[in-house]
Amino acid sequence: MSLHRSSLILASVLVFAGAIDAARADTLLIERVSQERSHALPARGLSMAQVERQYGAPTNKLTPAGGDSSRHPTINRWVYADYTVYFERDRVIDAVVNRVSSEEIGPKNAVRSR
Repeated sequence: MSLHRSSLILASVLVFAGAIDAARADTLLIERVSQERSHALPARGLSMAQVERQYGAPTNKLTPAGGDSSRHPTINRWVYADYTVYFERDRVIDAVVNRVSSEEIGPKNAVRSR
């Protein structure tokens, strides 16, 4: 077998293996999003007190942003293990599932970005 043909086969195998790893990471994220949907995220309009009462204390309350004028209300972000809740003043405006972690996709794909 020629060196060129061997190199092509090796390159094809490596590309295929990378595609499988990327598909695995996507599948894990899809599975986690499906699980999160089965656990209702905080609904739009809930107050901070209601969120904390129903979902518990967040793992992190990030520094508020904005609030310098009525056109730029204060935005608060509370981080939970699997999702982040965004508040305008003291009311939920959105809740989103956090990105997949490097532990879920494994060390081989931890540096891959999309």
